[in-house]
Amino acid sequence: MQRPATNRMFTDMIGREITVSYPPKRIISLVPSQTELLCDLGLDTEVIGITKFCVHPHEWFRNKKRIGGTKTLHLDIIRSLQPDLIIANKEENTKEQVEELAAEFPVWTSDIQTLEQALSMIAQVGAIVGKGPEAEVLVNEIRSGFAGLGDAAEPKRVAYFIWRNPWMSVGGDTFISDMIRRIGWTNVLADKQRYPEIALDQLKDKDIDLVLLSSEPYPFKEVHIEEIKAALPGVDVMLVDGEMFSWYGSRMKKAIQYFKILTERQ
Repeated sequence: MQRPATNRMFTDMIGREITVSYPPKRIISLVPSQTELLCDLGLDTEVIGITKFCVHPHEWFRNKKRIGGTKTLHLDIIRSLQPDLIIANKEENTKEQVEELAAEFPVWTSDIQTLEQALSMIAQVGAIVGKGPEAEVLVNEIRSGFAGLGDAAEPKRVAYFIWRNPWMSVGGDTFISDMIRRIGWTNVLADKQRYPEIALDQLKDKDIDLVLLSSEPYPFKEVHIEEIKAALPGVDVMLVDGEMFSWYGSRMKKAIQYFKILTERQ
């Protein structure tokens, strides 16, 4: 028997209180990693809109209504869908668009820089969409898996690049940097904030062992490895799966084995 909808109040991760018709039946996700999470929690027909970057699961990417990019939302399409819940993120979506939507619809916003915050997000999203037990199981699996990391075969001092022209890396207050720390490596730019622009020659005195080139948002390829090696002689360079380092939803469960293999072969 279907549960009747009731109004419930929730507080999101930026401190905003929202009232949701519970359980929500018309959900729009503005964030790829949180879209995948909704699927892995067991939702399907309840999710009516996703961004053009929500590539997982592939069936949703093919069939769900696209509502623009994470920072270029089509507000007219969102309004036409009449969602009863929108799930956003402080960093991945623009403040102006989120606030405009929040004036019309319940918008729950996450704010994530660490593993623990990501696990909290999973639990909170599970609660708001009526999948609390499923979220609890997922949180416990991820927490247990990450507890077994941190003992890399060889500690590495690394720089992680997300962009080129200009070269952009990650500071210590990012989720990616926390992932680097969790696997037992050291982010040489941990003293920086957010996503600093860095000239390659600025890294020469950082005692770097390894440069990681992410698969997203910039699509680094083999040709860029040679560019880095020419600028930083003697430093190893590797292409890595950016989803494993930056997606803070259920993808973290898959990331555990990826990190184990990555650190063992190094």
